[in-house]
Amino acid sequence: MAKPAYTIKAYKHPRLKWVVRSKISGKWERRFFESKGDAQTYVGQKEIELLNQGREGVQFPTWLRTMAQRAQDRLQPHGKNIADATDFYVKHLETTQKSVTVAGAVKNLVDAKKAAGRGAQYCKELDWRLQKFVDSRQKDETLAQITAPQIEAFLSSLKLSPGTWNTYRRDLVTLWSYAIKAGFATVNEAQKCERALQVDAAPGILTPGQVSAVLSCSKDVDVLAAHAIGFFAGLRVSEINKLDWKDVDFTSGYIHVSAATSKTRSRRLVPLLPNSVKWLKPVAKKAGKITGPNFRRRSTAARRDAGIIPWPDNAMRHSFVSYRLADTGNAAQTALESGHDQAVLFRHYRELVRPNAAKKYFSIRPVGKKKVIELSQAA
Repeated sequence: MAKPAYTIKAYKHPRLKWVVRSKISGKWERRFFESKGDAQTYVGQKEIELLNQGREGVQFPTWLRTMAQRAQDRLQPHGKNIADATDFYVKHLETTQKSVTVAGAVKNLVDAKKAAGRGAQYCKELDWRLQKFVDSRQKDETLAQITAPQIEAFLSSLKLSPGTWNTYRRDLVTLWSYAIKAGFATVNEAQKCERALQVDAAPGILTPGQVSAVLSCSKDVDVLAAHAIGFFAGLRVSEINKLDWKDVDFTSGYIHVSAATSKTRSRRLVPLLPNSVKWLKPVAKKAGKITGPNFRRRSTAARRDAGIIPWPDNAMRHSFVSYRLADTGNAAQTALESGHDQAVLFRHYRELVRPNAAKKYFSIRPVGKKKVIELSQAA
């Protein structure tokens, strides 16, 4: 005959005279009562529970059953259960415990971008912007502790223009994306932040007369060559700074922009237009970098001498793309030559200038030994 689950015995105590002993959960448990009747009532209730729920049910405390049921009721409308919630929270705790500080995450990200071959300028600017975020946080704060409202508060504190807000937000999204892959975070908090409403302004371009003035004020050979390539081939300044004279092929009629030179890491061939050949051939070398030391300072001096202050952002490239699109009427060709996205061309450059202005622009060429420039007085 099986032993009873609960036994009642007398107990020596001034008030509690009876004890109920049981070993349901693998260890002895005792409950004390003033009268034998109270002890018998308790045993009767527990035996009914044991009969209805089995030994496992009796071992499950009432308060825990109640909590579990309430939790399940809250999760059910979302199609989740207690196991799902537990898995999610445990993962969050584990991630939080092994997360790195904000400063450490930024360093790891920038190092990873460098190792992946991203450009030095990109890595420098990424690090510069993210360091501002590092400076806004506590020294020992981890990335997993930061929430979207805190990120938005940081962005608001900088009082940024809509475009710059979106640039900072993009870099923070990149940081959190990297952190998720590395196991430092579970959710991209930066992605929850609102984008700023940005109205794209028309790109700043120069008139044919202004281009003529800049070229005439370019006293140094490399500055003249760089300006001619920028205005009449549309290369980015960063690409011109990496370009070698051996990539300028007058025989084939193309400038070869290698993947290593290109900002987009994809090679392209840019045609040498007739007026660009006129400017470049007299100063061309067989090999060697197009630009020399202190190029930025010397090119800025030429622009200042031409009276173009302030200088529009990416003025050479924007001017080339705008006038080239107007001259050819071919967005696909212009996109291919400039390494642009065709959708960007239609959004920013279409009908920005007229074909007759484009004809004047691509007619700018040096005249005579002193490089007196045609159309130097053009509007």
